[in-house]
Amino acid sequence: MSADARDRGVLARFEGPNTVGRGARFWVALAVTVAALFAYPSVVDTYAAGQLTQYLVAAFLGLSLAFVWGYAGILSFGQNAFYGLAGYAFAVVVGNLASPLGTTVGVVVSVLFGALSAFVLGYFMFYGGVRDVYVTITTLVVTVVLNTYGKTASQVFVGSVNLGGDTGVSITSVTLGAGPASVTLLQPLTYYVVAGLLVATFLGLRALVNSDFGRVMVAIREDEDRAEMLGYDVRFRKLVAFTIGGGLAGLGGVLYMAWGYSITPEAVFSATAAAAPVVWVSVGGRKTLLGPIVATVAIEWVRTAASVQFPEYAEIGVGILLIASILLLPEGVVPGVRDAYRHYERHGLADGTRLALARAGEVLRRGVGASIPGLGGAETGREVLRE
Repeated sequence: MSADARDRGVLARFEGPNTVGRGARFWVALAVTVAALFAYPSVVDTYAAGQLTQYLVAAFLGLSLAFVWGYAGILSFGQNAFYGLAGYAFAVVVGNLASPLGTTVGVVVSVLFGALSAFVLGYFMFYGGVRDVYVTITTLVVTVVLNTYGKTASQVFVGSVNLGGDTGVSITSVTLGAGPASVTLLQPLTYYVVAGLLVATFLGLRALVNSDFGRVMVAIREDEDRAEMLGYDVRFRKLVAFTIGGGLAGLGGVLYMAWGYSITPEAVFSATAAAAPVVWVSVGGRKTLLGPIVATVAIEWVRTAASVQFPEYAEIGVGILLIASILLLPEGVVPGVRDAYRHYERHGLADGTRLALARAGEVLRRGVGASIPGLGGAETGREVLRE
């Protein structure tokens, strides 16, 4: 087998109809983007690198929701719950096992705790016959309960660690390894670790959603009853997808602690924390993996900057962005950009612009309706540029 054929076979594992981007141009662009991502700390100060680290950590939460909602059709308002539970679990383990080895164990235990929490909740939902909007309500209720309990747990101890109520839990540092072979995560090392894990997670999920398992997930998303009639165990596959999503959110929660060293109920269990991933995924494109990453980083970057100048309007702006995205680009920004690129590549700039404007006018005349997929409504709205 030639080297080109071998390379093509490797890349084929990461390409398919369930992901945006394929071919040499996409992979070159991705490589350039990753190179720029890793070069970023060398051209900015430590504060700027720390801020981008925060947004990259949040991208794990966006990816986890994109995986369970965009590919398995499960709209969860509780991904932040697994994120927060893993963060708290990490703080508890680190507080009770104050050593590099204990911290390393804490990473594994906390990610598994996030996955286990999702597994337990998912088991009772899916095997209990809970579907559609009721899954969304159930996961939201779990978040509300955790928020309420977290704020009142000021005198609750797990080993020697006090959960802290409103003030939450703090740690002093994150040192991984064992004995002399240990390393403390400080900037810019924390940035590189988070960025590296995000790239690896993105590529791993691309391979997964383009595998046979991923194709069955998409079939379940499109028509759950038909997938079951074809012989697939829908409940089990949804449970597996939900558990993987919980583990991804849990990894994000651990990295959140490695970045900020503290966690509070308001930061991870509030209504704002529950809604944020839905905004990121809706705007970026729920049926993609690249879209949620781009949207998470961009929205959080802008929201943080706006919060300094216009603190009372920052959250309102995010809400307006969500509504505009649903009405104008119901598939998300990244799929919309892809469709526009294909459209202009096929028709040329002048003809493509006239055709796009004509179709946009037709859509406006007929009326553009949209509803958030997964809440029981039909997925409406037209794709203006796609033929």
